[in-house]
Amino acid sequence: MSEQSRSTGRIRGTGSRRRKPSRRHRAKVVAAWTVAGVVVVGGAGLGYAYLALDGNLASVDIDAKLGTDRPDDVDDGSQDILVLGSDSRSGDNGTYGEDEGAARSDTAMVVHVDKGHKSASVVSIPRDTLIERPACVSDATGEDVGAEQRAMFNTAYEVGGPACAVKTVESMSGIRMDHYLEVDFTGFKELIDELGGVEITTRTAIDDSKSHLDLEPGTHTLNGEESLGLVRTRKSVGDGSDLGRIQLQQAFIKALMEQAKDVGVFTSPSRLYGLADAATKAVTTDSGLGSVKKLTGFANGLKGLNAENVHMVTLPVEYDPADPNRVLPQEKAGRQVWAALEHDRPIPASATEKSAGDKGDAAKVVE
Repeated sequence: MSEQSRSTGRIRGTGSRRRKPSRRHRAKVVAAWTVAGVVVVGGAGLGYAYLALDGNLASVDIDAKLGTDRPDDVDDGSQDILVLGSDSRSGDNGTYGEDEGAARSDTAMVVHVDKGHKSASVVSIPRDTLIERPACVSDATGEDVGAEQRAMFNTAYEVGGPACAVKTVESMSGIRMDHYLEVDFTGFKELIDELGGVEITTRTAIDDSKSHLDLEPGTHTLNGEESLGLVRTRKSVGDGSDLGRIQLQQAFIKALMEQAKDVGVFTSPSRLYGLADAATKAVTTDSGLGSVKKLTGFANGLKGLNAENVHMVTLPVEYDPADPNRVLPQEKAGRQVWAALEHDRPIPASATEKSAGDKGDAAKVVE
């Protein structure tokens, strides 16, 4: 490592390629996918470890917290999942900033899996989107939190926790979330390391002092720390906004999904347990997924998904005239996006063609 790298603390990609395991060592594929970073492990052969791994899982009873005042539960085989990447700065996550006493949702995606579980649409919601946040109950204090106009989207999680985040998304979309998945910084890093890293190709250099990532153009196998740096990068790509960071996150998820198909569960019990242990420590789920058996069943139902049949968009937004650091939902285009998910249809290209989220060069940085 150069003296400059030591002094700045920047992360440099190795440029090495991850060697694929031989076919004779491959068993059942690890069902793995993340937005910002969530991966769940599937496979038979976990029975011996269910009890220990169940103890890793944290879950939230969203249904009990929100009651019956929610959109209808449509039982047509499709699924809608709110996936959050939490930005807590407590504990091991203190490396990434000062602990201000509340976690934030830096990454938010609504994942709609079609009724045949063969394709999916992913809608990223910029954290800086100004929305009408509904009244919630604080997870931390149990006190009521009043509704707020022009609230940043990520404050829903900050003031009310997972249930408030779900309630806010349901209020925006009119769609009931079937499940909730959350992953934090530390869990994300450890899971990527257990998976052997993620191979990406950068078309241009990335040099971001905030995320401590420094990559030359070319092919790199990113470890957990480097992968976290990539999905947190925004200042040095596109227009430097959260919209550019979302485009990087979407490219990373595509790369991860492609490689997950090649990451086999080795015949070694320790390899199998290491993957499952990291995955179950990484996530917080709703109570409907709050056991290894439930989570494995859910993951096995998604094995038919490949990167090529997952369509990723950003919620159509425009910059706020009163504050260029914030964005506003494009109401008509947003209704088109949510209607497509509600009726189990592909999101029309026309819905996002005028969105600020689809502009900029960040999408061209990583492939």
